[in-house]
Amino acid sequence: MKLPFTVDLKNKVVAITGAGGVICAEFARALATCGAKVALLDINEPAAKAVADEIGANALAVKCNCLDKADIQKAKETVNARWGKVNFLINGAGGNNPRATTDNEYMTPDLSGAKDFFALDESGLKFVFDLNITSAFLVTQVFAADMLATGGNIINISSMNAYRPLTKIPAYSAAKAGISNFTQWLAVHFAPCNIRCNAIAPGFFVTNQNRNLLYNADGTPTARTGKILAATPMNKFGEISDLTGALLWLADDRASGFVTGAVIPVDGGFSAYSGV
Repeated sequence: MKLPFTVDLKNKVVAITGAGGVICAEFARALATCGAKVALLDINEPAAKAVADEIGANALAVKCNCLDKADIQKAKETVNARWGKVNFLINGAGGNNPRATTDNEYMTPDLSGAKDFFALDESGLKFVFDLNITSAFLVTQVFAADMLATGGNIINISSMNAYRPLTKIPAYSAAKAGISNFTQWLAVHFAPCNIRCNAIAPGFFVTNQNRNLLYNADGTPTARTGKILAATPMNKFGEISDLTGALLWLADDRASGFVTGAVIPVDGGFSAYSGV
C-alpha cells in the first residue's frame, strides 16, 4: 500500500480489535507495511482472516469476542505464543445499533408513530455502550498487562460525536464521548509505566456501517449527507487513507513520544466549524 511516510515499527507487536472493519483493516495494512507484527482481532473471523491473508506473514487473524474477558485472554495467549508480548493496542471495536437510534432529529408532538426518544430500546442502549466502552475497558485490561514492564502504546478510536453529539444517535454519541474521557484517564493512570494512550477521532468517512445512512439505494446522497458536508469546511467525506498519517505519527515513539492523553480530530474541519 502507498503510505504518506513510513516509520520503523519492526519491534512492535500490535493487537487491533474490530480489525475486520474498513478503518482498522487499513490500520493493520499500514502498520504491517512499516514492519509491525499485527494481530487482527474480530468476532467476524472470516473478515479478519481476509485482511490477514492479504497482508501476509506479518499478520494473524484471531477470532475474539471483545465483550468476553475469557475470550480476550485466550486471544492474547494466541498472539503471545506467535510473537511474544503485545506492546501496541488499538481499540477499534465499536459501532451503533438501530435499537438506540431515533427516526427524527427533533421531538415533536406529532411524530405519528415514528420511533422517538421514549421508544428507544433499553437493550439497544446497553448494547451500544458495551460494544464501545465495555469492550475497550476489557481489552485494555487484558492486553495492557503485557506493557507494564516495558512500556507500550494504546490508541482508541473516538468520533466527532465525542465533540458534539449528532442527532438521532444518543447512545453512540455518549459512548464515544466516554471513549475520549477513558483515553485521558488511561493516559494519566499508565504514565508512570511509560504506556502512552491517545485517540483518533475520525470525521465522516463512508464505511460499511454507515453507507445506507449516507447514500440512497440508487447511489444519490441522502439529506443527512447534505447536512454533513455543509458542516464540513473541506466539503467532502474523508478517505480512509486520510487517517493513516495520524496513526503512524502516534505509532512512532520517536515522533510522538511525549504525546499522551490527546484526542486527534481527522475531520476536514468539522469540529472547528460553528455553522456561521
